[in-house]
Amino acid sequence: MVPVWILFTFMAVVAQTVRTAGQKQLSLTLDSMTVTFARFLFGLPFVLVYFSFLWTRNDVHPDPKLEFWIFCALAAAAQILATFLMVQLFRRRNFAVGITYIRSEAFLTAFVGVLLFGEILSLAAWVAIVTSVIGVLAMNAARSDNPGSGAFAWLASPSAVIGLSSGLLFAFASLFIRSAGLSLGHHNLIFSGATTLVTVVSLQTVSMGLWFAFKKRQALAALMGQAKLGIFVGVTSALGSAGWFTAMTLEKASYVKALGQIELILALLVSLIFFKEKIERLELLGVLFMCAGIFVLILSG
Repeated sequence: MVPVWILFTFMAVVAQTVRTAGQKQLSLTLDSMTVTFARFLFGLPFVLVYFSFLWTRNDVHPDPKLEFWIFCALAAAAQILATFLMVQLFRRRNFAVGITYIRSEAFLTAFVGVLLFGEILSLAAWVAIVTSVIGVLAMNAARSDNPGSGAFAWLASPSAVIGLSSGLLFAFASLFIRSAGLSLGHHNLIFSGATTLVTVVSLQTVSMGLWFAFKKRQALAALMGQAKLGIFVGVTSALGSAGWFTAMTLEKASYVKALGQIELILALLVSLIFFKEKIERLELLGVLFMCAGIFVLILSG
């Protein structure tokens, strides 16, 4: 029988790939911060429905402590900043390449998890991480912002800096989310994940909503004018977040994110089929290295 966390991860990957494509479309007419807000604003109603469904089917409900609220607040802030940087990246790079930079969060989650959250990885897992890094290097070399400036010029590339920063923030968000869910100590980990989800998305929606109400009313009006696409982003965001939050409560965040890199394959297909974007051979080689890293990391688990 397939473990439940794998099923939730697959659901998250499919939903997130479609959602990210929707956000790229929104970014054609809206600024990065407004596109970021769309994910939370339109996603919250669907998250509330999901949480309410699980609430009515659990007799014992969590009693959140201060630790839970701190982890949720940190996760909310990290995810907002990571999403903002992700949208910025899509303005610079094509869809598939942008997703590859973002998916750096898989090995960044492993690094941060080991250094700060006490997680342990095998030698095979570290080999997988190095393989993934080679993939990122290959993709960045294919379309460097500073061609001919040296083998390691990618470190100074704006696209690399933005993408890796986004991946790092997503990595922290993932580890905070797992910590928040486990801190509830509830016997039903799926319900714990849903509780974390509704808390984080509510914090994101309220905090960004207040900022938009006072600082960017015109941008908010423009977003309402894109309500249909916004709802699409909201539905897929809710499905994706439900998958990620639940999977990361059930299993180590590093392994969930490793499996989640199958999004690269879906992103490549979306880029080619829907956006008609050209993929360079070296970029494709980088994707293959990233995929090889996925399989090694999964096997190491």
